Amino acid sequence: MNGELLREVAAVYDGSDGDATKRLYARLEALGIAGFVAMNLFRACKASQRAKVYRRRHKGSAYGKKQWSMDNLCTALTNRGGAAGIDRWGWGRDEKAVGFEHVLYVELPTGQVSFHTDRRGIGPDYAGAWDGCKASGGRIVQWCARLLDERVAEAAA
Repeated sequence: MNGELLREVAAVYDGSDGDATKRLYARLEALGIAGFVAMNLFRACKASQRAKVYRRRHKGSAYGKKQWSMDNLCTALTNRGGAAGIDRWGWGRDEKAVGFEHVLYVELPTGQVSFHTDRRGIGPDYAGAWDGCKASGGRIVQWCARLLDERVAEAAA
């Protein structure tokens, strides 16, 4: 994988430059359904991370953005998940997360990612189990960079 692309995507994930984020989203969306799925995973995870550090004023907005992204993601996966290269995903429960028991799991080529929420969205039950890794952000960043790298390689061929 192109290390420069990985650093670029990670910098957008870690940063707070709205214009850079919009440019990344546009590049991902241009990749078709896989890019749309990647963009919504990225946005949901970034919003969730930000909400955990925001004070009350911005926390609700960040969690709203996370939920909106998860809803977009579930619709896309329900309709065209296979075309995006995502065959394993769905909803599980985590009874320990009181108030946020519903968990969306998505199996990416870079590993499993998951999101807790207060309500279940559309989609199937998840047939697997949590893999114990809390690094969803890193796995999403890697997958986004991989998708962009594949596009660069295709353009060069």
